[in-house]
Parts: sequence; C-alpha cells; structure tokens
Amino acid sequence: MKSIASAPAKIILFGEHFVVHGTKAILAAIDKRVTVTTTFTENKTIKINSELGTIEVPISSSHEEVKNEFRPFVYLANKIINSDQNVSGLEITIDSDIPIGVGLGSSSACCVAAVASICGLFKELSSEEILKMSIEAEKTIFPDTSGADCTVCTYGGMIEHPSIEKIDNTFDLNLLIANSMIPHNTKNSVEKVNKFKENDEERFSQLCDLETKLIDEVITAMKNNDVTTLGLKMSENQKYLEEIQVSNDTLRGMISSLKEISLGTKITGAGDGGCIIALVKDENMDKVPALLPKDKECFSAKIDTKGVVWSTIEE
Repeated sequence: MKSIASAPAKIILFGEHFVVHGTKAILAAIDKRVTVTTTFTENKTIKINSELGTIEVPISSSHEEVKNEFRPFVYLANKIINSDQNVSGLEITIDSDIPIGVGLGSSSACCVAAVASICGLFKELSSEEILKMSIEAEKTIFPDTSGADCTVCTYGGMIEHPSIEKIDNTFDLNLLIANSMIPHNTKNSVEKVNKFKENDEERFSQLCDLETKLIDEVITAMKNNDVTTLGLKMSENQKYLEEIQVSNDTLRGMISSLKEISLGTKITGAGDGGCIIALVKDENMDKVPALLPKDKECFSAKIDTKGVVWSTIEE
C-alpha cells in the first residue's frame, strides 16, 4: 500500500517580527505544494528520498543522529513504527515545488504532509491530530516554533495569529511571489529587531501599536472585499519593516520595480533576503518578468483553501 499526502506553502501577509512582541499576524496558505509518499518495506530501515539527498538508517536510529532536514521524518517514522510492531520498515519520498530556505514554510509543509502520509498507512487522522503531530515533528528542527506555519499548512486559507482564527474572504488575491535569491537567516533578522528595540523602546512600542491598528484595518478590508485598501496596507507594513531594518538594497529595488503595476508590495517572512509579495491585477501579471532583474525567480500564487490532503493506493 502507498500513502500520499500533500500540504501547501505559506506566506506571512502581515505582522512578521512584530507578532513576537505581542501584535497579531495574518498568514496565508498558497498554491505551491510538497507531496510526501510513504510505503512499507521489509528492510528494517527508514529510507528518505528528497531533493536534499537520500538517507537510510536502521529503525532504531534516533532522529537526533541525522541531519536537521531529515529529523522530522525519522522522528515520525519511529513514533509510528513503535506503536505498530508489525512494521519492518518505511520508505518516504518527498517531492516539492516550494522553494527552500526563503520563508515560504517548506519545513512546516513537509511536516504536515509527512504526518498525513506516514499515518495514512495505518489510520486516518483528523486535521487536529495531524496538526499536533506536525508541530511535534517541526520542534525537532525548530524547538521554539509557534506552530502558526503548521496550522495554516494544515487548514489552508488565511488565519490570524495567535488566535488561530480563520479569516473568511470571498475574493481571490492575485499574488506575485518574487525570490531575491538571497538565503534568509531568521536568527540574524530577529537579533537586528531586538537591537532596534533595545536602542529605542519607545519607537518600537509605537510601531507595535501601529501594526496592531493596521492588521485590524486589514481584516475589515478583507471582510469588505476591499483589495485596494489591502494593497495600501501592504505598502504601509513595508515601511514599518524598513524602519526595524530587516530590508536591504536588493529587496528595496525589487519592491520599487513593481510599484507601478502592484496595489501593494512588501517583504514576507524574516527579511534580509527571501521573498517579497505583491498584490497584482491579473492584467499586469505578464509585465512582471520585464520589470524584475533576470536573476530573480518569481511566480504567481493564489490562496490555497484545501490545506492538507491525503489518500491511499492499494498496490
């Protein structure tokens, strides 16, 4: 039997960095996916195939003995195998169209899809059970994860964090995701924000208040299908991110180049690299490649409303 599951990528629409200091954030699942396929083997091993490489370890191996990128899969495989003594081995294959290391939630999507795929060989889990186990798995890489990324990858759509309330909207967002091709380093970006806060606590507190107000206005705009205001708020949010110094010349140049055809543009995620997102009208999408530097990757995206999906195939 073969168990196949997939989960979507995610973006942070609003609230990155400030959310750590008590504001809200809005996350959205997008229609790029990672697919995990799991099958039984007789090899008494856990074999993992991915674009990052292939490993094969004995069933008894600890997840702490393998490279970071493989830890969630070894952790989950052993958790399941230990609960079912009839399993002699598993082979797990990961296929992804989510860019890695640019803040689009590839790790979280992998964890969610892996839980649904591995467990799918044994029983069907509820979305709540998948989420709980995927956060456990993600903590093998990121011990301090909030679980927000796994949540939006599990349920799809848009969510408000930290309340984890789903935001209902009835309009399609035409999003452009543009990759700066600069690997982001969340730890470094967080340290820069903390330094800004230490140097000027009063201004940082003001920015947090402004971000809270902005997100409340965004939620109202979404309920009113007001795409124009949504775009304006994206650009306003970018000004706050510039002020806390998580932008750079490359990101600023990309944002500037899209100004004429977008309703709003901003960094998504940690900043200092990674991706920007832009709200672009359909008729302007074909103008984008001519505006961005040729060494930058870009793609259009829609909000994914499905979240994690899975199925089993008898072989």
